[in-house]
Amino acid sequence: MTLILIFICALAQSSAPTKDKVEAVAPATQSANSDTTRAQKDPVDWRKAEGVLSHQMQLTLSERFVKAGEAYFNSDATQIVFQAIEHDAQGNPESEYYSMYVAQLRDEGKGQSFGPDLRRYRLKHIRRVSPIGSANTCGWFHPTNPNTLIFASTISAPIKQETPGYQRGTRNYRWSFPPEMRVVELDLGAKEITTESLKTIVGDGKAYTAECSTSPDGRTLLYTSLESGDGDLYAMDMASKKITRLTALTGYDGGGFFSPDGKKIVWRADRNADNVLQIFVADVVFDSTGAVVGIGEPIAVTNDGAVNWAPYFSPNGKVIVYASSRVGHDNYELLAVPVPADRAAPLGQPRRVTHAGGADLLPAISPDGKLLMWTSQRGPGRSSQLWLANMSQNDLLMGELVAPVTDTSSTPVTTTPSVTTSNNSTNAPAEKPK
Repeated sequence: MTLILIFICALAQSSAPTKDKVEAVAPATQSANSDTTRAQKDPVDWRKAEGVLSHQMQLTLSERFVKAGEAYFNSDATQIVFQAIEHDAQGNPESEYYSMYVAQLRDEGKGQSFGPDLRRYRLKHIRRVSPIGSANTCGWFHPTNPNTLIFASTISAPIKQETPGYQRGTRNYRWSFPPEMRVVELDLGAKEITTESLKTIVGDGKAYTAECSTSPDGRTLLYTSLESGDGDLYAMDMASKKITRLTALTGYDGGGFFSPDGKKIVWRADRNADNVLQIFVADVVFDSTGAVVGIGEPIAVTNDGAVNWAPYFSPNGKVIVYASSRVGHDNYELLAVPVPADRAAPLGQPRRVTHAGGADLLPAISPDGKLLMWTSQRGPGRSSQLWLANMSQNDLLMGELVAPVTDTSSTPVTTTPSVTTSNNSTNAPAEKPK
């Protein structure tokens, strides 16, 4: 999701090399003066400042990848899926769109003691699993079928279109909604990846369909579609293929994930259509067969002047980690907040997880709660790359409190995404609730 901040998994492809859905983020090409200024803003020792993390290490390297980001673990954290753009033989970006990759996450510790700067974990057997030239985002391992990968893809090269966005302060943020984007699945046992290797699960190439994940049992696919023209969350029962629209309020809803017990979802929404994204949770509603048929009334997790997105549950279901501009619109950081117990509970106070200069985004936590993986620009050259750190999910709320931002100004660059709407959903409500 050069790097211009892209919002959440699915805001990830632009005709000019940009990163992520949420998009890695922020300008990837910085002047020497800009780099110097950013370096001066770094804590004297960000490793020490990030007290809830240890052994922070860079997983993807700029020698191979122009940029990489939005990574997720498989069920036992032995593999990851991520999106990236590689260098070609001449050192230029080989594509203007993200490709999807899988790799083994190898723990080379073997009981040894590693210093703070040494890389205990390394990626092995990195493999591209999407067709060259296609735009891809939001990879997800099927939780019960380990050889099945789910992600969003245009399958072939998308038609170029204007990328909408907004300006905050001196920075422009843009993202793309290719109508050709649909959710596909891939058998990882395939030796060669072609367009025929990708099986479409949902999406018809007429309206952007992406930002996908599944319930813990793999029964339900959660995704965002622009078929209504506004961006809403949908749930598909993978067996019956029945689709249920989960949100219908004004503003974009996207980047949804189930809680570890499958009883809640968390997502981000532009509820006021002002580009000030906020995080929400809601209880999942099931029918007598266990199929998802809706969600309860959303509960706000954040409500401030910051841009908050890319929320992710801790494995114990008690904490949400997310990316936020709460510490400054020029430097996104990862924050942690308790999951609200109910609607009457006061808003949780966010705690700071990351402290380095450069954007820190798109967090994911290993199933055992011991590893944090995210996209960061803290490395040499400030390119967006994957980072990994040891942690304990029980310590996530031990960081310093973060005061709310006061600057909420936002200037549209382009007012609306270019989308093709389709009204062929039989599950869409007749009218939007107020």
